[in-house]
Amino acid sequence: MPSCRFHSLKDFNTFGLARGCQQLVRANTLDALIDTCCKLYQANQPMLILGGGSNIVLCEDFLGTVVLVETKGVDISEDENNHYLSVAAGENWHALVRFCLENGFSGLENMALIPGTVGAAPIQNIGAYGVELNRFCDWVEYADLNNAKLIRLSTEECEFGYRDSVFKNDLLGKTVITRVGFKLPKVWLPQLGYGPLREFDAKHVTAKQVFDCICETRRAKLPAPAQYGNAGSFFKNPLIDTKQFESLVSTYPGMVGYPHCEQQTKVAAGWLIDKAGLKGYQIGGAAVHTEQALVLINKDNATSADVLALAKSIVDKIENKFGIRLEVEPRMITATGERSL
Repeated sequence: MPSCRFHSLKDFNTFGLARGCQQLVRANTLDALIDTCCKLYQANQPMLILGGGSNIVLCEDFLGTVVLVETKGVDISEDENNHYLSVAAGENWHALVRFCLENGFSGLENMALIPGTVGAAPIQNIGAYGVELNRFCDWVEYADLNNAKLIRLSTEECEFGYRDSVFKNDLLGKTVITRVGFKLPKVWLPQLGYGPLREFDAKHVTAKQVFDCICETRRAKLPAPAQYGNAGSFFKNPLIDTKQFESLVSTYPGMVGYPHCEQQTKVAAGWLIDKAGLKGYQIGGAAVHTEQALVLINKDNATSADVLALAKSIVDKIENKFGIRLEVEPRMITATGERSL
């Protein structure tokens, strides 16, 4: 079937790739979300559950149904030490961060301006500037697509890792996340270990100042999708053996890395791409952003093939130069499922 007869997905992926799908369902109630997803799953029909479309690359037209998660709602409670939020999966992530700040709930401000929805956040264990979702996640609720039962996992049961969770492993393709619970301590401890946040005094800084700093920094470095389509950070910051990092630093003294654990160091992928001279590097209509090398952009009506070719070329060049193989962060969506780069 020609793609022109499909439902367009151009407005539903932040890369702005002109792909489509056979059916498009907008699920704005919990019942509609669970019912639609379960019926498609049980009928063994190709299905793509989509939040904000900010962490995907549409490699091909999707030969199935795209379900847009548009459920809304935030419930708030508290005890002596914490505020608790129960948030519907379709809520916008940055809007939630802003809502928390406006209501005096601090903790999420380091993750301001991360695109996407609340329901997608646990899958990737989103994070920025020294804070990851799992620090404040209390539980994740999902519907089992086999039987429509709602199940709630504790933070520990979610098996969170760096850009990883049980939803990308044992539960991949078997669930739809419906709500996420957050536990925000009333005593706020600022996280100031990364980038421009180091300039603040922990004794006097406010959560609003951290929020404003993060927003200003991200807006200066990251293009808005309305300007240039993109999927945010395209590559994960690679984890390498600390001995390998120390060896590389002797050759590249300015290499940026952060201790991850006793034997591993997290290397800044953007620094690697920048040091390889790839800012502005372009294949077809896809290019490396000139201000932030970690971001690939739709500069000039890029096709899916342009984006994939550019990403593969960068991976090869970085491996040849540094001996480090980058992994992509966005999901690569094919006609009927997912693939690796």
